[in-house]
Amino acid sequence: MTGSITATLIAVGAVTLAEMGDKTQLLAMAFACRYKASKVMIGVFIATVLNHGAAVALGTFVARNESLNVWIQAIAALSFIFFGLWTIRGDKLEGEENRKTKFGPIVTVAIAFFIAELGDKTQLATIALAARFPEFPVHVLFGTTTGMIIADGIGILIGVVMCRRIPERTIKLVSAGAFIVFGFLACWQVMSGLLGFSTVLALGILSLLAVATAIPTVILIRQAKMEEAANPVVAAYCKVRPTEKKDEGKRST
Repeated sequence: MTGSITATLIAVGAVTLAEMGDKTQLLAMAFACRYKASKVMIGVFIATVLNHGAAVALGTFVARNESLNVWIQAIAALSFIFFGLWTIRGDKLEGEENRKTKFGPIVTVAIAFFIAELGDKTQLATIALAARFPEFPVHVLFGTTTGMIIADGIGILIGVVMCRRIPERTIKLVSAGAFIVFGFLACWQVMSGLLGFSTVLALGILSLLAVATAIPTVILIRQAKMEEAANPVVAAYCKVRPTEKKDEGKRST
């Protein structure tokens, strides 16, 4: 498997997992309750290309600084463990779904989604991926954009179209586990490859890192169980008749 294919597949998988249950997926679902799903997805695509394009450019730029390469790769590796913990913690909408413009559904969604994505987990993950694979910026951008479309499409299909609750807790744990495993593998590559640590030393550091990761993981899982509740976006939509939604979408166009 070539490096470009590896970068693309990892970017698709990482962002798909990161977006499941993320604030921006909830935002896409909320907009799908007001506008046609096709227009929501176009807005999401436009915002993602612009947002992740800037993230890939930043990640690629910093990774090509040879003097800081080891530190950058180490930070990028550790960041995936952090993203795993962030995924367990979860996100909530903070009024972004109420943003309105006079330019129609697609531009409204694109603007709201672009702003919500600034500093979000998926944007930071894109920066880390670009730093991890600086030789393949286009492939990383293609992969992260595809991952966003897949995750938001799944959210809209299951949560809004089918009116079924997405198993958020299971998805969060699977996503978090994948991020943490990838982070540990990346840390191993940095220590054994770039830093030249012995196997014993690298395994010892990974063991300490595992303990440091396990403690907040247990705490966050307990908190998540206490705060678990039905998705209000889905519940609200399922009380609205499809014909009313179509009429509202026409009025908003």
